[in-house]
Amino acid sequence: MKKFLLVFAALFLTFGAVACGGANDDFQVGLVTDTGGIDDKSFNQGTWEGILRFAEDYDLPEDNRRYLQSSSDADYIPNISAFADEQLDLIVMPGFLFEDALKNASENYPEQNFLIIDSVVEADNVASAVFAEPEGSFLVGVAAALKAQDASEDTVGFIGGGDFPLIHGFEAGYVAGVHAVDPDMTVLVDYVGDFTSNDKGQALAVKQFDNGAYVIYHAAGGAGNGAISEAKSRRTNGEDVWVIGVDKDQYEEGIYNDDDDSAILTSMVKRVDVAAYEVAEDTLNDEFPGGQVLIFDLENNGVGLPDDNPNLSAEILSTVSDYRDDIIAGDITVPTVPERLNE
Repeated sequence: MKKFLLVFAALFLTFGAVACGGANDDFQVGLVTDTGGIDDKSFNQGTWEGILRFAEDYDLPEDNRRYLQSSSDADYIPNISAFADEQLDLIVMPGFLFEDALKNASENYPEQNFLIIDSVVEADNVASAVFAEPEGSFLVGVAAALKAQDASEDTVGFIGGGDFPLIHGFEAGYVAGVHAVDPDMTVLVDYVGDFTSNDKGQALAVKQFDNGAYVIYHAAGGAGNGAISEAKSRRTNGEDVWVIGVDKDQYEEGIYNDDDDSAILTSMVKRVDVAAYEVAEDTLNDEFPGGQVLIFDLENNGVGLPDDNPNLSAEILSTVSDYRDDIIAGDITVPTVPERLNE
């Protein structure tokens, strides 16, 4: 298979021209969620928001954009097959956990168009969207370390979901960003083991906060909501701690009082919404990028911090921007594997 590395020059908020001339009554797009669910306030939800924005811009009937929730990985193939049997124009799967199921489905449904996010499946009827998560994680690591220094703190934390190479990349970038600011700063690391156990995510946050973590970065999907809840509770009680969101801007999920103050320091945004939107748009225009690998990184704003960061000072944001420029220029190489795994 030919693998094309597509670098987008810019990602616009309007995501291209709006369709003219009435509803696209025949075009259908479906999302199969992973076990985190459609309302995980993270990866699945962000992807679905991109589909909803596409449906609104192109005037799709409500029944023409749907989702199926997966309670376990055993639901992946049945859910994908259900949509494929209906011959939807595009089926979207957010997450590398779909890789094996999609390999099976792409062979069984050779005429069906599929989009997988966060993994690469080599098939002519599959478009693969991947993100430079370590780059974005490096930047939030810089922000975490600078915020900790401002508070005279010397410890931050990382909570991963599944203990897999993809999530290791989040950890590696984050730790590298922290240590770029302060090589002696302690980074506590724990893994939930999945992306759904909210209680485990909260328990690990309790552990890390109690062990001195001032900021915790979670890359744990729905399980990370437990860490957010713990930070909200502590800030409500007057404790000065923070959590960093992932995949989408999670500021609203961190609001803990009537003044709309948030426990979210910032978020490492992956534009999964853009990936879903653009591939749906291409498919509608008979330009489905089958067999291609679409790369979203710092250079094309595919990853990074949100546009608004109320809890970061102008000075911190300026320093983060300097590091971003250095990464894009190639002056900083961001690791993709945690140093602890190379020891």
